[in-house]
Amino acid sequence: MVILKTAEEIERIKEASVIVATVLQKLQREIRPAVTTRDLDKYAEELAISEGAVPLFKGYHGYPSALCISVNEEVIHGLPSSRKIARGDIVSLDFGVLYNGFCGDAAITVAVGDVSPQIRRLLDVTQNALDAAIATAKVGCRLGDISAAVQGCAEKAGFSVVRDFVGHGIGRKMHEDPAVPNFGKRGSGIPLREGMVLAIEPMVNEGLSEVKVLSDGWTVVTADGRLSAHFEHTVAITKDGPEILSRL
Repeated sequence: MVILKTAEEIERIKEASVIVATVLQKLQREIRPAVTTRDLDKYAEELAISEGAVPLFKGYHGYPSALCISVNEEVIHGLPSSRKIARGDIVSLDFGVLYNGFCGDAAITVAVGDVSPQIRRLLDVTQNALDAAIATAKVGCRLGDISAAVQGCAEKAGFSVVRDFVGHGIGRKMHEDPAVPNFGKRGSGIPLREGMVLAIEPMVNEGLSEVKVLSDGWTVVTADGRLSAHFEHTVAITKDGPEILSRL
């Protein structure tokens, strides 16, 4: 069941989402060679707590960390560890918090130092796919319009979208209805209504769309070992159009 939010509830989700955006912005400044993914996780948790928020992912279905940090061929749900970030890596940071009873969720992918034009293009296309999807998140459109926007943007560029993991509604819980796939047909799916709040999150692979989960039970990687990028915003559908809640 899709839960429509009031203007006050959307404002509360925005407060949580701005904390997420602030943490991600500060984390991005810390990404450099020799920093470990565990260092970034610790910093993310400290920042959230300093804002009076609770890291949303830690303990969720047993997830052990505050931050999902996925490097190169890792798509999502990468576990922080002693791994050191290296020049030329791409690093995806996915973070969420609970603040005053409401959730915020967002993700970015960052290139470490100089990368090839192909890698830069993968990041740009994934960001563009998110922007295109958000532009369709308005009253009068359908859920499939969001999905088709992501898929069209990625596939036109010669990339593929992950099909096994999707975006979601968000509010008092991190995962609410509806599921928001990154593939679909325009004009299909439920109508988009004022008061819906969605976590829209393109996951775009350099190669094939297939993924697999590693033996740690969490880390999702591309099946062909090629790179993947991930961007996400929490977005409210209002009478005046889409409002990105997780942007500073």
